[in-house]
Amino acid sequence: MDEELEELKKKKLQELQQQAAYQDEQEFQKKQFEEQKKRVLRSLLTSDARERLARIRMARPDVSESIETQLIILAQNGQIKNKINDEQLQMLLKRIMPKKRDIKIKRR
Repeated sequence: MDEELEELKKKKLQELQQQAAYQDEQEFQKKQFEEQKKRVLRSLLTSDARERLARIRMARPDVSESIETQLIILAQNGQIKNKINDEQLQMLLKRIMPKKRDIKIKRR
């Protein structure tokens, strides 16, 4: 009975260790991907454009992620020849950002 319990404990411990190792590997890969993305964006954007993108990332992470992905895809396809400045980034933002809705309240 004790041997079975010990065997179950060993199996459970081994499973937990494997799961922890897998999670560590996933975290490591995610960090590497983020670092690579930062390097690519640093080469694509001027300092003003990077600052604007950082501010957008704080306020709207989903929009920032979408823009970053699009910029990287454009760069990979060779469609970006020069660094993108702040004005060009603003134009891209206007195309991506959803239109603001006007909310009107009618009082009776």
